[in-house]
Amino acid sequence: MPIRYKTCLLVDDNYIDNFVTRKILESGNFAEEIIVQQSPQDALESLRDGSVKPDVIFLDIRMPTMSGFEFLEAYDAMNLDNSDKVKIFMLSSSLDPTDIANSGKSRHVARFIHKPLTYEVLEELNT
Repeated sequence: MPIRYKTCLLVDDNYIDNFVTRKILESGNFAEEIIVQQSPQDALESLRDGSVKPDVIFLDIRMPTMSGFEFLEAYDAMNLDNSDKVKIFMLSSSLDPTDIANSGKSRHVARFIHKPLTYEVLEELNT
């Protein structure tokens, strides 16, 4: 499969989930560069200062210091030049219907994906 994206940002506080997701993204040739941030605040700072310019973001919902929804609010408030071109996928183990519904309310979220990310879902994202 050809590489689809230049830069992918993975925002998740769980080291093991990041390890597994990164391996799937790498072996699926999803992006040239995969950047992992365990802190949503650090991810926002990297976006704000321009050191990370992703084409796609995988975002966890339930994180201890800032939820994925709080991240989305802060991301939206930054008014980045390319924010409308960045695809955000909510990647979560949450089965809460409210989380799924709320992820669909953000103009930035392209899709809700249940963890773990699989090759089959990655294929769907590449079509």
